Amino acid sequence: MKKMYYLGFDIGGTKCAVIIGGTDGIPREKIKFPTSLTFTETWDDLVSHARKLLAGTGISASELISAGISCGGPLDSKTGFVLSPPNLPGWDRIPITEMTSKEFGIPAFLMNDANACALAEWKYGAGRGIRNMVFLTMGTGLGGGIVLDGRLYEGPSGMAGEFGHIRLRPSGPDGYGKAGSFEGFCGGAGIARHAAMLAETDEFRESAAEYRRIADDFSVRSLDIAQAKGSVFAKKMFEITGEMLGYGLAVIIDGLNPERVVIGSIFERSEDLLRPSMERILKQEVLPASLDACQVVPAQLGDRIGDYAALTVARYGIRGDF
Repeated sequence: MKKMYYLGFDIGGTKCAVIIGGTDGIPREKIKFPTSLTFTETWDDLVSHARKLLAGTGISASELISAGISCGGPLDSKTGFVLSPPNLPGWDRIPITEMTSKEFGIPAFLMNDANACALAEWKYGAGRGIRNMVFLTMGTGLGGGIVLDGRLYEGPSGMAGEFGHIRLRPSGPDGYGKAGSFEGFCGGAGIARHAAMLAETDEFRESAAEYRRIADDFSVRSLDIAQAKGSVFAKKMFEITGEMLGYGLAVIIDGLNPERVVIGSIFERSEDLLRPSMERILKQEVLPASLDACQVVPAQLGDRIGDYAALTVARYGIRGDF
């Protein structure tokens, strides 16, 4: 029987999905479900939902080409081990590619979710037609992936693209275990911490009090709603976050000279609030020739990026390229 399909597993701390895609890597069908408390329970769910998906689509395991697993790190993509991710308690040295291969009788490949999303956006989204691209997640945390000269660059220890660890200031909100880091200033959790910190300062105390009459917390979503209602504090938070995004991007653009930087999640939703101050800092900080060569754009795959990412791992793993 001709092999015509890829199987994808998108594994997150709160939810997972199993996806079927064709030889073009485009998602066809999927089942999503909550992540269980233990690895054993989640693994059983992954297998049972994959079997259910295959049965429901009339696809047999013999028609599968390979499986791709997109998962948060730390992990070892070369050996196929998941290595105790903080959002997956109990997943300690799990040989997940070996287990998947044995279960379905096909090659299986594992990749850090930020790298997988970078490849997905490069192939199917905002990076199409570009040979040198950087992708930033900008979700709860801030991670990234790098495509150089048409190839994913992971580095000798697989840690390339961990831009969230860059320290932008000597002090500031904590992110990635480091105060003042790029993730601390521009990841969703860090933005909330930064807003709470600034709300207690003399400069922002009055506007923060006005903000608290509109919103219950300092999440990015609440800040977005509050600024639409005229909150001075929320508007200022987006301005400051855009500035810090600009400083972080300046390091990346000066260092790698990419053609495009693609940013997901928060930037997708709030580009109009972040871009003015971000661009002001970029013009101030980046070498003109590098800035002229680079576009900073929102990701295009939206809520389906995890589906594309998992299938991209399967396709990239078996082919070695696209």
